[in-house]
This record gives sequence, structure tokens and C-alpha cells, in this order.
Amino acid sequence: MSLFSWLRPASPVVPVDLQQRLAKLTALAELSDCSLREQRWVVLDLETTGLNINKDRVLSIGAVVIEDGAIDFRQQFEKTLQCREVKLSPSVLIHGLGPNAIAAGSDPAEALLELLEFIADSPVLAFHAPFDQHMLGRALKEHLGHKLQHVFLDVAEIAPLLCPHAQIREAGLDEWIEWFRLEVFERHNASADALATAELALILFSRARALQIGSPLQLQQRLSQWKRRQQTHSF
Repeated sequence: MSLFSWLRPASPVVPVDLQQRLAKLTALAELSDCSLREQRWVVLDLETTGLNINKDRVLSIGAVVIEDGAIDFRQQFEKTLQCREVKLSPSVLIHGLGPNAIAAGSDPAEALLELLEFIADSPVLAFHAPFDQHMLGRALKEHLGHKLQHVFLDVAEIAPLLCPHAQIREAGLDEWIEWFRLEVFERHNASADALATAELALILFSRARALQIGSPLQLQQRLSQWKRRQQTHSF
């Protein structure tokens, strides 16, 4: 045994039926040259116990699908996860998930596996995607011993890339909703925020096509170039 092995968290005991389902998950693919319209996208939002990426936990997951250039309301995902030893934090006042709702939630391993099956091999869109990607990756490792490998694109970065005239690069989701005058009737729960992000993404895809960015791969490449320029200008 390594001297430092005790520092690593123990691997979870995953039931055989869940292991079999994990083994059947669709192999992941890189972003393709298909059109933005042809690509199936999963738009994801998480509610968590707080914003500490190393300590806080995922409480609920909401996801919707963009396919054929529109939100497909037949493909939606919503789960609240059971979470032991949850401490009430100011975030409860925002997302409204109290102890009773969390206690009545789904088994985390089962819910997370259902999410992976829902996403399949699709790329994932999220607002402030690095946070959701990190939190989801931690949860998958903790409950399923599974490494998150999906491609994530950040709508919070795509928006200023495609709409520099807005001059609101550091804006939150609410600011972009207001900028585009979207009619959003509910906010601050995972499903509602995923839907709002999907509506914003559709507007941005239209803007991308107008700028001759026609595929998911091209969008990713342009976003990488934009981020490098932003980092250069910040020095």
C-alpha cells in the first residue's frame, strides 16, 4: 500500500446492475463538422449546496435538449439527489431545496447514471460551464467511480464572443436574458435555468451562423481563439 493511499477517497461500491449500464454507455465523440442545427445538444444546470468546488455537493440536476434547431420538450431531465449531512446555506433561499425535498430525492448513483444515459454522446452546454463540469465530475467519481469525459461549452463565454457589442462580458445569465429581452417566467431552479440557457443558446447559434460559424467544431475553435486573445489582453 502506498504511504499516501489514505489521502485518496475510497472507490464507491457500485451495484452490478449499475456497472452493467455504465458499460453500455455510448462512446463519446469529439465535436463534429455537422451543422449547429444538426447537432444534438444537452443544456445542463446544477443546483448545489454552495459554490465551493471542492467541498459543496450537487443537490439537483436539470437538463433539456436542443435538436433540429429547437428545444425538444419531449427530452427533459430533472432530478433532486439525496444528500446526507446537508447543511442549510444561503443558497437554499435561492433554489428553495430544503431538507425535506433533499431527503425525498433520488439515489445519487442511479440519478447520475440516468443523466449519463440521457446525455449519451452529445456535447453539453451550460452557463458558467467549468463550475457545472467540475461539480458533476466530482459527483460521478464519488458515486459511480466514473470519469466525466463529455465536451462542455460555456454559454457565458459564447455570448460575449458572438455579441461583443453588448459589452457585458462578465455578465450573469440574468443580464443576458435582459439583453435579449427573453421572456423567462421562472429562475433559480435547475430545470428552469437549463431552459433559459437553452433559449439563449438558440439565439447565439443564429448569431454564429450569421458570422459564418456553422458547426460545433468551428464554434469550439473560435471560442478557444477568443479566450486566448482575452488572456493576452489581460496582461
